[in-house]
Amino acid sequence: MSAAKRVGPELHVAIVGSCGVPARYGGFETLAEHLVRELEENDEVRFTVYCDRSFYRDGQPVHFAGAHLIYLPLKANGWQSMLYDAWSSLHAVLFKRVRIILALGVSGAWFFPYLRLFTRVRIITNVDGIEWRRPKWSPLARQLLKALEWFAVKFSHSIIADNEGIAELLSERYGAEAQTIAYGGNHAVQETKAKSPSFLPLKPYALTVCRIEPENNIHTLLQAFARTSASTNLRLVIVGRWDSSPYAADLRAYYGGLPNIDLLDPIYDQNQLYVLRRQAACFVHGHSAGGTNPTLVEAMFFGKPVFAFDCVFNRNTTEDNALFFETGESLQKLIHDWQTHVLEQSGRKLKEIAERRYQWHFVAQDYAALIDAVAAQKDSFK
Repeated sequence: MSAAKRVGPELHVAIVGSCGVPARYGGFETLAEHLVRELEENDEVRFTVYCDRSFYRDGQPVHFAGAHLIYLPLKANGWQSMLYDAWSSLHAVLFKRVRIILALGVSGAWFFPYLRLFTRVRIITNVDGIEWRRPKWSPLARQLLKALEWFAVKFSHSIIADNEGIAELLSERYGAEAQTIAYGGNHAVQETKAKSPSFLPLKPYALTVCRIEPENNIHTLLQAFARTSASTNLRLVIVGRWDSSPYAADLRAYYGGLPNIDLLDPIYDQNQLYVLRRQAACFVHGHSAGGTNPTLVEAMFFGKPVFAFDCVFNRNTTEDNALFFETGESLQKLIHDWQTHVLEQSGRKLKEIAERRYQWHFVAQDYAALIDAVAAQKDSFK
Protein backbone atom coordinates (compact mmCIF):
# COMPACT_ATOMS: atom_id res chain seq x y z
CA MET A 1 0.00 0.00 0.00
CA SER A 2 1.46 3.35 -1.00
CA ALA A 3 0.37 6.67 0.40
CA ALA A 4 -1.01 9.28 -1.97
CA LYS A 5 -0.44 12.95 -1.28
CA ARG A 6 -3.45 14.31 0.58
CA VAL A 7 -4.66 17.89 0.35
CA GLY A 8 -6.06 19.38 3.56
CA PRO A 9 -5.27 19.76 7.25
CA GLU A 10 -3.16 17.22 9.09
CA LEU A 11 -4.88 14.17 10.51
CA HIS A 12 -4.92 13.84 14.27
CA VAL A 13 -4.65 10.17 15.27
CA ALA A 14 -5.07 8.69 18.75
CA ILE A 15 -3.26 5.43 19.49
CA VAL A 16 -5.16 3.51 22.16
CA GLY A 17 -4.73 0.04 23.60
CA SER A 18 -1.00 -0.03 24.30
CA CYS A 19 0.85 0.53 27.56
CA GLY A 20 2.40 3.60 25.97
CA VAL A 21 5.61 4.95 24.51
CA PRO A 22 8.54 4.72 24.71
CA ALA A 23 8.04 0.96 24.60
CA ARG A 24 8.59 -0.86 27.88
CA TYR A 25 6.41 -3.90 27.46
CA GLY A 26 5.63 -5.77 24.25
CA GLY A 27 4.71 -5.89 20.59
CA PHE A 28 1.97 -3.25 20.48
CA GLU A 29 4.13 -0.82 22.42
CA THR A 30 7.04 -1.36 20.04
CA LEU A 31 4.67 -0.82 17.12
CA ALA A 32 3.33 2.43 18.60
CA GLU A 33 6.84 3.71 19.28
CA HIS A 34 8.09 3.08 15.76
CA LEU A 35 4.97 4.52 14.15
CA VAL A 36 5.43 7.85 15.90
CA ARG A 37 9.19 7.80 15.29
CA GLU A 38 8.95 6.98 11.59
CA LEU A 39 6.12 9.45 10.94
CA GLU A 40 7.48 12.27 13.13
CA GLU A 41 8.51 14.27 10.06
CA ASN A 42 5.25 13.57 8.23
CA ASP A 43 3.38 16.89 8.16
CA GLU A 44 0.10 15.18 7.29
CA VAL A 45 -0.40 13.24 10.53
CA ARG A 46 0.14 13.84 14.24
CA PHE A 47 -0.35 11.45 17.13
CA THR A 48 -1.70 11.37 20.64
CA VAL A 49 -0.71 8.20 22.50
CA TYR A 50 -2.53 7.01 25.61
CA CYS A 51 -0.30 5.46 28.27
CA ASP A 52 -0.69 3.33 31.39
CA ARG A 53 0.95 5.54 33.99
CA SER A 54 1.99 2.55 36.13
CA PHE A 55 4.64 1.79 33.48
CA TYR A 56 6.15 5.27 33.76
CA ARG A 57 6.59 5.88 37.48
CA ASP A 58 10.12 7.17 36.88
CA GLY A 59 8.91 9.96 34.62
CA GLN A 60 5.96 10.96 32.46
CA PRO A 61 7.09 13.20 29.61
CA VAL A 62 4.40 15.11 27.76
CA HIS A 63 5.87 14.46 24.31
CA PHE A 64 7.77 11.67 22.58
CA ALA A 65 8.98 11.84 18.96
CA GLY A 66 6.46 14.57 18.26
CA ALA A 67 3.52 12.67 19.77
CA HIS A 68 1.48 14.02 22.69
CA LEU A 69 1.32 11.56 25.60
CA ILE A 70 -1.62 11.22 27.99
CA TYR A 71 -1.36 9.02 31.10
CA LEU A 72 -4.33 7.17 32.57
CA PRO A 73 -4.70 5.63 36.06
CA LEU A 74 -6.09 2.35 34.69
CA LYS A 75 -4.17 -0.76 33.67
CA ALA A 76 -3.68 -1.37 29.97
CA ASN A 77 -3.73 -5.15 30.52
CA GLY A 78 -6.11 -7.56 32.19
CA TRP A 79 -9.79 -6.86 32.80
CA GLN A 80 -9.12 -3.13 33.24
CA SER A 81 -8.05 -2.92 29.60
CA MET A 82 -11.72 -2.75 28.56
CA LEU A 83 -12.14 0.44 30.59
CA TYR A 84 -8.68 1.77 29.73
CA ASP A 85 -9.31 1.54 25.99
CA ALA A 86 -12.83 2.98 26.21
CA TRP A 87 -11.70 5.89 28.40
CA SER A 88 -8.82 6.59 26.00
CA SER A 89 -11.19 6.63 23.02
CA LEU A 90 -13.75 8.86 24.72
CA HIS A 91 -11.09 11.32 25.88
CA ALA A 92 -9.56 11.38 22.40
CA VAL A 93 -12.90 12.29 20.83
CA LEU A 94 -14.15 14.79 23.42
CA PHE A 95 -10.96 16.58 24.40
CA LYS A 96 -8.42 15.98 21.62
CA ARG A 97 -10.86 16.15 18.68
CA VAL A 98 -9.05 13.37 16.84
CA ARG A 99 -10.09 12.27 13.36
CA ILE A 100 -8.82 8.70 13.65
CA ILE A 101 -8.63 6.20 16.51
CA LEU A 102 -6.00 3.51 15.96
CA ALA A 103 -6.96 0.75 18.39
CA LEU A 104 -4.28 -1.82 19.17
CA GLY A 105 -6.29 -4.85 20.23
CA VAL A 106 -10.01 -5.39 20.71
CA SER A 107 -10.43 -4.69 24.45
CA GLY A 108 -12.25 -1.40 23.87
CA ALA A 109 -14.32 -2.57 20.91
CA TRP A 110 -17.50 -2.84 23.03
CA PHE A 111 -17.46 0.99 23.04
CA PHE A 112 -17.18 1.36 19.26
CA PRO A 113 -20.97 1.34 18.58
CA TYR A 114 -21.33 4.47 20.74
CA LEU A 115 -18.47 6.16 18.91
CA ARG A 116 -20.03 5.32 15.56
CA LEU A 117 -23.49 6.47 16.66
CA PHE A 118 -22.60 9.76 18.32
CA THR A 119 -19.35 10.90 16.70
CA ARG A 120 -17.73 11.13 13.28
CA VAL A 121 -14.41 9.63 14.37
CA ARG A 122 -12.92 6.93 12.15
CA ILE A 123 -11.78 3.68 13.78
CA ILE A 124 -8.93 1.42 12.65
CA THR A 125 -8.34 -1.71 14.72
CA ASN A 126 -5.36 -4.04 14.76
CA VAL A 127 -7.13 -7.18 15.95
CA ASP A 128 -3.91 -8.83 17.16
CA GLY A 129 -3.83 -12.63 17.02
CA ILE A 130 -7.38 -14.01 17.32
CA GLU A 131 -6.95 -13.83 21.07
CA TRP A 132 -9.90 -16.06 21.97
CA ARG A 133 -8.24 -19.07 20.32
CA ARG A 134 -5.39 -19.10 22.81
CA PRO A 135 -5.65 -22.14 25.12
CA LYS A 136 -4.70 -20.16 28.24
CA TRP A 137 -8.15 -18.54 28.50
CA SER A 138 -11.10 -19.94 30.44
CA PRO A 139 -14.33 -20.71 28.53
CA LEU A 140 -15.93 -17.52 29.88
CA ALA A 141 -12.94 -15.39 28.88
CA ARG A 142 -12.98 -16.92 25.40
CA GLN A 143 -16.63 -15.99 24.91
CA LEU A 144 -15.90 -12.43 26.01
CA LEU A 145 -12.93 -12.18 23.65
CA LYS A 146 -15.02 -13.56 20.79
CA ALA A 147 -17.63 -10.88 21.44
CA LEU A 148 -15.00 -8.13 21.53
CA GLU A 149 -13.54 -9.38 18.26
CA TRP A 150 -17.02 -9.27 16.69
CA PHE A 151 -17.51 -5.67 17.86
CA ALA A 152 -14.11 -4.72 16.43
CA VAL A 153 -14.81 -6.23 13.02
CA LYS A 154 -18.40 -4.94 12.87
CA PHE A 155 -17.82 -1.36 14.00
CA SER A 156 -14.31 -0.49 12.80
CA HIS A 157 -13.94 1.36 9.53
CA SER A 158 -10.93 -0.83 8.76
CA ILE A 159 -9.24 -3.77 10.44
CA ILE A 160 -5.58 -4.76 10.35
CA ALA A 161 -4.21 -8.29 10.50
CA ASP A 162 -0.49 -8.74 11.10
CA ASN A 163 -0.36 -12.03 9.20
CA GLU A 164 -2.02 -13.49 6.11
CA GLY A 165 -3.23 -16.38 8.27
CA ILE A 166 -5.10 -13.98 10.56
CA ALA A 167 -6.62 -12.19 7.56
CA GLU A 168 -7.87 -15.51 6.19
CA LEU A 169 -9.45 -16.45 9.53
CA LEU A 170 -11.24 -13.10 9.74
CA SER A 171 -12.51 -13.54 6.20
CA GLU A 172 -13.80 -17.04 6.94
CA ARG A 173 -15.44 -16.07 10.22
CA TYR A 174 -16.93 -12.67 9.33
CA GLY A 175 -16.54 -12.19 5.60
CA ALA A 176 -14.35 -9.21 6.50
CA GLU A 177 -11.49 -7.89 4.41
CA ALA A 178 -8.50 -7.06 6.58
CA GLN A 179 -5.46 -5.04 5.59
CA THR A 180 -2.36 -7.16 6.22
CA ILE A 181 0.42 -5.11 7.80
CA ALA A 182 3.12 -6.95 9.74
CA TYR A 183 5.56 -5.70 12.37
CA GLY A 184 9.02 -4.33 11.86
CA GLY A 185 12.11 -5.88 13.38
CA ASN A 186 15.14 -3.95 12.16
CA HIS A 187 15.45 -2.17 15.53
CA ALA A 188 16.81 -5.45 16.91
CA VAL A 189 20.02 -5.09 14.86
CA GLN A 190 20.55 -1.37 15.38
CA GLU A 191 23.37 -1.55 17.89
CA THR A 192 24.01 1.62 19.90
CA LYS A 193 25.93 1.07 23.12
CA ALA A 194 25.96 -2.68 23.15
CA LYS A 195 27.09 -4.04 26.50
CA SER A 196 27.12 -7.69 27.42
CA PRO A 197 24.41 -9.11 29.66
CA SER A 198 25.47 -9.91 33.19
CA PHE A 199 25.51 -13.56 32.15
CA LEU A 200 26.67 -14.81 28.76
CA PRO A 201 26.01 -18.50 28.02
CA LEU A 202 28.66 -20.85 26.78
CA LYS A 203 28.70 -21.19 23.00
CA PRO A 204 27.26 -22.56 20.82
CA TYR A 205 23.69 -21.95 21.92
CA ALA A 206 20.19 -21.76 20.49
CA LEU A 207 18.16 -18.82 21.77
CA THR A 208 14.48 -18.36 22.58
CA VAL A 209 12.99 -15.06 23.83
CA CYS A 210 9.31 -15.35 24.72
CA ARG A 211 6.52 -15.52 27.27
CA ILE A 212 6.66 -18.77 29.20
CA GLU A 213 3.27 -20.15 28.17
CA PRO A 214 2.05 -23.57 26.95
CA GLU A 215 1.07 -22.18 23.52
CA ASN A 216 4.74 -21.30 22.98
CA ASN A 217 5.66 -24.98 23.42
CA ILE A 218 8.34 -24.29 26.02
CA HIS A 219 7.93 -27.81 27.42
CA THR A 220 8.60 -29.28 23.96
CA LEU A 221 11.78 -27.21 23.53
CA LEU A 222 13.12 -28.14 26.95
CA GLN A 223 12.32 -31.82 26.55
CA ALA A 224 14.04 -32.00 23.16
CA PHE A 225 17.24 -30.34 24.35
CA ALA A 226 17.28 -32.39 27.55
CA ARG A 227 17.24 -35.56 25.44
CA THR A 228 20.10 -34.41 23.19
CA SER A 229 22.49 -33.25 25.93
CA ALA A 230 24.81 -36.23 25.45
CA SER A 231 24.85 -36.20 21.64
CA THR A 232 25.31 -32.53 20.66
CA ASN A 233 27.18 -29.51 21.97
CA LEU A 234 24.34 -27.10 21.13
CA ARG A 235 22.91 -25.54 24.29
CA LEU A 236 19.47 -23.97 24.82
CA VAL A 237 19.01 -20.50 26.30
CA ILE A 238 15.47 -19.28 27.06
CA VAL A 239 14.80 -15.71 28.20
CA GLY A 240 11.45 -15.10 29.89
CA ARG A 241 9.52 -14.66 33.13
CA TRP A 242 9.81 -17.90 35.06
CA ASP A 243 7.68 -16.63 37.94
CA SER A 244 4.68 -15.75 35.75
CA SER A 245 2.68 -18.96 36.30
CA PRO A 246 2.82 -22.43 37.87
CA TYR A 247 3.59 -23.77 34.37
CA ALA A 248 6.71 -21.59 34.15
CA ALA A 249 7.82 -22.27 37.71
CA ASP A 250 7.45 -26.04 37.30
CA LEU A 251 9.52 -26.04 34.11
CA ARG A 252 12.30 -24.05 35.74
CA ALA A 253 12.34 -26.37 38.74
CA TYR A 254 12.54 -29.47 36.54
CA TYR A 255 14.92 -28.34 33.79
CA GLY A 256 16.84 -25.45 35.35
CA GLY A 257 19.66 -27.61 36.68
CA LEU A 258 20.55 -29.36 33.44
CA PRO A 259 24.07 -28.63 32.15
CA ASN A 260 23.03 -27.77 28.56
CA ILE A 261 20.08 -25.49 29.42
CA ASP A 262 20.14 -21.90 30.71
CA LEU A 263 16.85 -20.33 31.83
CA LEU A 264 17.33 -16.56 32.11
CA ASP A 265 15.06 -13.90 33.56
CA PRO A 266 13.69 -11.18 31.24
CA ILE A 267 16.18 -8.83 29.58
CA TYR A 268 14.55 -5.50 28.75
CA ASP A 269 17.70 -3.70 27.61
CA GLN A 270 17.67 -3.93 23.80
CA ASN A 271 21.44 -3.55 23.64
CA GLN A 272 21.97 -6.57 25.89
CA LEU A 273 19.46 -8.55 23.85
CA TYR A 274 21.40 -7.56 20.74
CA VAL A 275 24.58 -9.13 22.13
CA LEU A 276 22.76 -12.30 23.15
CA ARG A 277 21.12 -12.64 19.73
CA ARG A 278 24.25 -11.78 17.76
CA GLN A 279 26.23 -14.53 19.47
CA ALA A 280 23.53 -17.20 19.14
CA ALA A 281 24.13 -20.06 16.71
CA CYS A 282 20.43 -20.28 15.86
CA PHE A 283 16.97 -19.43 17.21
CA VAL A 284 14.13 -21.65 18.37
CA HIS A 285 10.60 -20.29 17.97
CA GLY A 286 7.85 -22.35 19.58
CA HIS A 287 4.93 -19.94 19.15
CA SER A 288 1.82 -21.67 17.80
CA ALA A 289 -0.72 -18.81 17.94
CA GLY A 290 -1.01 -15.08 17.51
CA GLY A 291 -0.14 -14.20 13.91
CA THR A 292 3.20 -12.57 13.10
CA ASN A 293 5.25 -12.75 16.27
CA PRO A 294 7.61 -9.79 16.80
CA THR A 295 10.39 -11.93 18.29
CA LEU A 296 10.44 -14.12 15.18
CA VAL A 297 10.67 -11.08 12.91
CA GLU A 298 13.49 -9.66 15.04
CA ALA A 299 15.39 -12.96 14.98
CA MET A 300 15.21 -13.13 11.18
CA PHE A 301 17.33 -9.98 10.87
CA PHE A 302 20.35 -11.76 12.38
CA GLY A 303 20.72 -14.16 9.44
CA LYS A 304 20.78 -17.27 11.64
CA PRO A 305 18.77 -20.48 11.18
CA VAL A 306 15.39 -20.53 12.92
CA PHE A 307 13.76 -23.72 14.19
CA ALA A 308 10.05 -22.79 14.18
CA PHE A 309 6.93 -24.61 15.28
CA ASP A 310 5.02 -25.68 12.19
CA CYS A 311 1.90 -23.51 11.93
CA VAL A 312 0.43 -21.28 9.23
CA PHE A 313 1.48 -18.07 10.99
CA ASN A 314 5.16 -19.00 11.19
CA ARG A 315 5.16 -20.31 7.62
CA ASN A 316 3.67 -17.05 6.35
CA THR A 317 6.12 -14.94 8.33
CA THR A 318 9.18 -16.83 7.09
CA GLU A 319 7.85 -17.62 3.59
CA ASP A 320 8.43 -21.32 4.43
CA ASN A 321 12.17 -20.72 4.90
CA ALA A 322 12.48 -21.63 8.58
CA LEU A 323 13.24 -25.19 9.68
CA PHE A 324 9.97 -26.53 11.05
CA PHE A 325 9.14 -28.97 13.83
CA GLU A 326 5.86 -30.31 15.20
CA THR A 327 7.06 -32.56 18.00
CA GLY A 328 9.97 -32.96 20.34
CA GLU A 329 11.30 -35.76 18.14
CA SER A 330 11.36 -33.61 14.99
CA LEU A 331 13.05 -30.81 16.94
CA GLN A 332 15.70 -33.26 18.16
CA LYS A 333 16.60 -34.04 14.54
CA LEU A 334 17.07 -30.34 13.81
CA ILE A 335 19.27 -30.01 16.89
CA HIS A 336 21.50 -32.84 15.67
CA ASP A 337 21.76 -31.28 12.19
CA TRP A 338 22.27 -27.67 13.26
CA GLN A 339 25.71 -27.26 11.65
CA THR A 340 24.69 -28.35 8.14
CA HIS A 341 25.05 -26.17 5.04
CA VAL A 342 21.27 -26.22 4.48
CA LEU A 343 20.70 -24.45 7.80
CA GLU A 344 23.23 -21.75 6.93
CA GLN A 345 21.41 -21.10 3.65
CA SER A 346 18.13 -20.86 5.55
CA GLY A 347 19.51 -18.16 7.82
CA ARG A 348 20.70 -16.06 4.90
CA LYS A 349 17.31 -16.38 3.20
CA LEU A 350 15.47 -15.32 6.36
CA LYS A 351 17.58 -12.18 6.58
CA GLU A 352 16.76 -11.32 2.96
CA ILE A 353 13.04 -11.72 3.69
CA ALA A 354 13.27 -9.60 6.84
CA GLU A 355 15.03 -6.76 5.04
CA ARG A 356 12.45 -6.87 2.25
CA ARG A 357 9.27 -7.13 4.37
CA TYR A 358 9.87 -6.13 7.97
CA GLN A 359 11.56 -2.73 7.98
CA TRP A 360 9.77 -0.22 10.24
CA HIS A 361 9.87 2.38 7.48
CA PHE A 362 7.73 0.16 5.26
CA VAL A 363 5.34 -0.68 8.10
CA ALA A 364 4.86 2.99 9.00
CA GLN A 365 4.19 3.95 5.39
CA ASP A 366 1.52 1.25 5.13
CA TYR A 367 -0.15 2.56 8.29
CA ALA A 368 0.03 6.14 6.99
CA ALA A 369 -1.58 5.11 3.71
CA LEU A 370 -4.38 3.26 5.52
CA ILE A 371 -4.99 6.20 7.87
CA ASP A 372 -5.29 8.51 4.88
CA ALA A 373 -7.66 6.14 3.06
CA VAL A 374 -9.92 5.68 6.10
CA ALA A 375 -10.06 9.43 6.70
CA ALA A 376 -11.49 9.84 3.21
CA GLN A 377 -14.21 7.21 3.68
CA LYS A 378 -17.86 8.10 4.01
CA ASP A 379 -19.16 7.01 7.41
CA SER A 380 -21.68 4.19 7.25
CA PHE A 381 -22.33 1.04 9.23
CA LYS A 382 -21.21 -2.20 7.63
